[in-house]
Amino acid sequence: MTIAELTGSRLDDWWQRQLDRRYARPLWMWGGPLVVIVVATLLRLVGLSYPHELVFDETYYVKDAWTLMHLGYEGSWGADANTSFNLGDPNTYSPTAEFLAHPPIGKWIISFGLAIFGGGSSFGWRISIALCGILLVILTMVIAWMLFRSTLLTVIAGGLLAIDGNAIVLSRVSLLDGAVALLALVGVIFVLLDRSWSRRRLDDWMSRRTASGRSITWGPVLWWRPWLIAAGAMFGLTAGVKWSGVYFLAVFALYSLVTDVLARRKAGIPLWLAATVLRQGAATFLITVPLAAAVYVASWTGWFVTSNGYDRHWAELAQNQWKGALSWVPISLQSWYHFQTEIYNYNVNLHTPHSYQAYPATWLFLVRPTSMYYQDLHNGSSSQILDIANPLIWWAATAAAFFLLFRVVWGAWHRRSVWREGFILTGLAAGYLPWVLFYSTRTVFQFYTIAFEPSLILGLTLALGLLLGRASDPESRRVIGLRVVGIFLALCVVLSIFFLPMWTGEPIPSWYVRLHYWFPSWI
Repeated sequence: MTIAELTGSRLDDWWQRQLDRRYARPLWMWGGPLVVIVVATLLRLVGLSYPHELVFDETYYVKDAWTLMHLGYEGSWGADANTSFNLGDPNTYSPTAEFLAHPPIGKWIISFGLAIFGGGSSFGWRISIALCGILLVILTMVIAWMLFRSTLLTVIAGGLLAIDGNAIVLSRVSLLDGAVALLALVGVIFVLLDRSWSRRRLDDWMSRRTASGRSITWGPVLWWRPWLIAAGAMFGLTAGVKWSGVYFLAVFALYSLVTDVLARRKAGIPLWLAATVLRQGAATFLITVPLAAAVYVASWTGWFVTSNGYDRHWAELAQNQWKGALSWVPISLQSWYHFQTEIYNYNVNLHTPHSYQAYPATWLFLVRPTSMYYQDLHNGSSSQILDIANPLIWWAATAAAFFLLFRVVWGAWHRRSVWREGFILTGLAAGYLPWVLFYSTRTVFQFYTIAFEPSLILGLTLALGLLLGRASDPESRRVIGLRVVGIFLALCVVLSIFFLPMWTGEPIPSWYVRLHYWFPSWI
């Protein structure tokens, strides 16, 4: 006679007793994420106005935002513009248009804070992007709940992003990448909602078809997909911040098509694969791409309704105007298109060496962080803002990404459902692979990774959830899982506390600074 092994742990038993108390379950369900939001808010807003000077690429985007809200387009600045801006005089710009490397939506977002707090407030320079960072944590928890239906895993996902250095710095410095990450993540949520919505529509179609006795061929072509339409619009808005948003549109449109085909096969619909791809592929394209393009063009409204934007009158010269079949295109659109080609040529040919450039192949391994700000205080201490992720979180997330890739391959081979892993990896691919494939030699930086960091964190959360196991698992397995995950999360918190002064510009002794340079490439 054998004795059955006990399941769960004493911690599970204690936790269940706590949840059985009156109001305890809803308090945990809402209170846990709320604590994460409070932590994220404090880490992003406390001391946000320091330093009171434009740091790193704030010199472009904050000043562009200021002229954009006053002129409707990006004006130009003199040689000493940063000095006057830092001293509280932001009105030294010229109405002469300035060439810009990125579309205007991100700068419009920055301008909201400037409009409220004024151009002389460094808090106003950064508050809009800080709010984007807080919302990024919240929406990461929303996706975690949609994927895992677990309050604990939702809190873990949000908590890891809330305390990570890359997410903190990109919320406290007014660059465009935090806005890219937020808008792209909204689009990702819409795609996830469309996945559930379209499957319900497919199930309804199958039920009606079966009940009527009609034959089933390729299945329906779904045209009315409100969540996918919203995703297309949001990815168009993302591209209105940086053109990298186009890759989120392309990758998730392809994801929607593939999952549509797989859903039909799972439903038992006999498929002629090529015909299915063509029919639903055309529908998916028409649902997403034209709207995304329209939203992107609309993001340039300020340029169109004013008369002095860069290249605004380019096509008014007879030698520049389009001829033949395209001669009917409005002059303003011809000028705008030429402007877009100049932006494109600038971005793809940007190979100027930079001391903090980081090749995309190294991003997942945290080889070259970006120094956003440094000031020697001449008293044995310094103040700096180093955009470096929490190393433990980042490396664990990278390992989890490879683990998820293995699970997807294994699941495909054994025909097991691994849709959560596939969805998370799709987000990672949209934000990361284009840089590796197309821009491996371009001047790029580690902080671009904020666009796909939520996917990395969600992948790590999924792996931690598998490691945790369930309360119904054998006691020995469950206890080990709880201990390992608990120790890991505790170390993540300790390491974030250790690195926090390096992320926020807090004055610290030089010897303490040196403790953070684990590798020569981190200096």
